[in-house]
Amino acid sequence: MKCHFRRPMLIALLCCSSVFAADKIKIGFISSLSGSGGALGVDIRDGFQLALTNGNNKLGGLPVELSVLDDQMNPDIGRQASERLIKRDRVDVMTGMVFSNVLLPLLPAILESDTVYISTNTGPADYAGEKCNENFFVISWQNEDLPGAMGKYVTQQNERNVFLIGANYPGGRESIAGFKRHYKGKIADEVYVKLGQLDFSAELAQARVSKADSVFFFLPGAMGSAFLKQMDSGGLNKTMRIYAPGFSGDQDSIKAVGEPMLGMYNASQWASDLDNAENAKFVRDFEKQYGRIPTMYAAQGYDAALLLDGAVRDVKGHIEDKSAFRKALRAANFKSVRGDFKFNRNHYPIHNIHMRVVERDKQGRISNRTVGMIAKDYSDPYAASCKMD
Repeated sequence: MKCHFRRPMLIALLCCSSVFAADKIKIGFISSLSGSGGALGVDIRDGFQLALTNGNNKLGGLPVELSVLDDQMNPDIGRQASERLIKRDRVDVMTGMVFSNVLLPLLPAILESDTVYISTNTGPADYAGEKCNENFFVISWQNEDLPGAMGKYVTQQNERNVFLIGANYPGGRESIAGFKRHYKGKIADEVYVKLGQLDFSAELAQARVSKADSVFFFLPGAMGSAFLKQMDSGGLNKTMRIYAPGFSGDQDSIKAVGEPMLGMYNASQWASDLDNAENAKFVRDFEKQYGRIPTMYAAQGYDAALLLDGAVRDVKGHIEDKSAFRKALRAANFKSVRGDFKFNRNHYPIHNIHMRVVERDKQGRISNRTVGMIAKDYSDPYAASCKMD
């Protein structure tokens, strides 16, 4: 457009500043890529990156500038990374964090900067109700979703006396609360351990003394693998049935533990054998790219990129129009690998939750098989308190 500066400066500025779509989308990806939970962050990153690779490093037609940083499961390190991405790099979107104890201290500053944050894992109760925020979207689940479905299932199995153990941080406490919300039997004992703990000899002794007939646990990453190995070596898995949410029964744990996990039931919003075209492509492409079976964490990272792809396309690249961009994100105009998906008023998912069991597949590999749906169109219990329309 040719401009003539003989008119007042305001008119000249308007003339020269026609609204163009952004030339790229800048994404800040902070995750736990090392430490006892590092495998989870790596899977989220790899799933997200796979979607970018399949899209020729574009989302909704816009080239992607991706900055990946490791929070090392440490909120102080995460805060430094977050400030760099917001103040120096001026990213449009942030995503990737695994643990709620890292995300929660950082989230106020992220949201106050008017930066969109898409949670690829933790779905804290703090922002699901009255503190829901127009810039905060959760692609994965609310922390109680999967444990709550498991509590319902365990009740249906007539388990009458369950030993509960969880990691002592917001995600762990909320997971145990979710199980208790729907479980109708007796709780033999309820134990919390330090995040990152790998020796469970004292807790397993408590479980043995409790005379519980089953155990439900939420111990993320290497914690869960160590717990399962020690249950097996102590013989407790012969006397107590083991139940877990999907994030404690996924492929990362199977890889570390192996045969002792055979027959273990776990609840998840996603499974590698869900029958839809998008999921089949995702699983096939992930195995080809990375040489391993994807986890639910990888699926969540992949879905986050697909969500962004649909939203950027819907606003025709005008991501600088924050209101329109948020509206497009809320519409969730993409095909999720989990099948049916939509956002509730609090920007947390309404989704189906499935039961999986660890078995050997046709190739002899140990993996999860879907055995049924526990909950259809599940909505978290906090959404009613959110005031967003």
